[in-house]
Amino acid sequence: MTGRLRAGEVLPAVVLAGLGAGGAVVCDGFSAVDRPIDVAGLGFAAAAGLVLAARQRSPLLTLAATTALTWAYLAPGYPYGPVLVSFLVGAYTVARYLPLSRSAPAGVIALAVLMTHIVTHPAALPGLLGLLPLSAWAVVPFAIGVTVRLHREAIDRERADAVRRRVNDERLRIAQEVHDVVGHGLVAIKMQAEVALHLLATRPEQAEAALTAISRTSTEALEEVRATLTVVRGMNTEAAPGVNRLAELRDRMGEAGLRVRLDAEPPPFALPPAVDLAGYRVVQESLTNALRHGTVRAATVEVGYEADTMVIVVSNAAPHPARTRGASDIHGRAGHGLGIHGMRERVSALGGDLTAGPTPQGRFEVRARIPTGGRP
Repeated sequence: MTGRLRAGEVLPAVVLAGLGAGGAVVCDGFSAVDRPIDVAGLGFAAAAGLVLAARQRSPLLTLAATTALTWAYLAPGYPYGPVLVSFLVGAYTVARYLPLSRSAPAGVIALAVLMTHIVTHPAALPGLLGLLPLSAWAVVPFAIGVTVRLHREAIDRERADAVRRRVNDERLRIAQEVHDVVGHGLVAIKMQAEVALHLLATRPEQAEAALTAISRTSTEALEEVRATLTVVRGMNTEAAPGVNRLAELRDRMGEAGLRVRLDAEPPPFALPPAVDLAGYRVVQESLTNALRHGTVRAATVEVGYEADTMVIVVSNAAPHPARTRGASDIHGRAGHGLGIHGMRERVSALGGDLTAGPTPQGRFEVRARIPTGGRP
């Protein structure tokens, strides 16, 4: 840390300097054996506090200076008093800002140096009686400093972990968005390409229509990827698709060969962007799976609203079991695929639930309930 000292660093040091010097004057004369306070004693007591202005910038040097000045005050026999508070703060500071491998040796050396004044101070208690109270002035603040430092480090680790979790969640969200957009587009393009290849020799005009649909689908997919990345960068929150674009999705799936019957109620109010996007993605991924795995190229989409919940039901003729190895069962257990699992995670993140699996009527159904944020 460089630059001029801040007021928050200087003011506490000035207070401690005044406390040390003023305490020396007050304590002067309490004991007949103490050396009377003089200018030198006042200077040492005040300086021991003033050097603490640099305690956050140089904890080791500050402890060394405070220890030396406190020793210079006590060794000649000046009266005990608040001057020890400066040493206390120095011991706390080195433990608070430095790792134990550096602060512990410094604290031991500082205490050992300060203890040598017992030999010359006339008011010091003899033997261990003199060492014990002086040790408390170093050990207690040192222990408090270590505790505070460990607590702060634990908080910093928790914050760093929270940031990493948010970053990972964002990466997962982006991956899911790209999966939904690209996966849907590629499936539609694949189906249209197969149609074009099949009709190229016998019905070139219909093959041309399929190729035109491929071009349009790829353009729309690229635009949606670009819009998704724009949303991720925070540049435009209105670029993401929502349930108001389900008709466009129905038409696009129709061009790919999947007939979709859409029955979507208009939202009773403006949906939160995350809910709006989640509803669209659930329908998109469900229709993509129906196009890939369905035995009949037809599906139904129903979107309605109950109180503060958007309800989405997408169903199609149940595929043969061999074609659903990547899907999930009706209880929501994911297999090898990412689509349904990703839909469930997206809906769960918004406080909703999603089930997917075969029904007794011989259909495969995806049912999602997404809270709309408490709006009636």
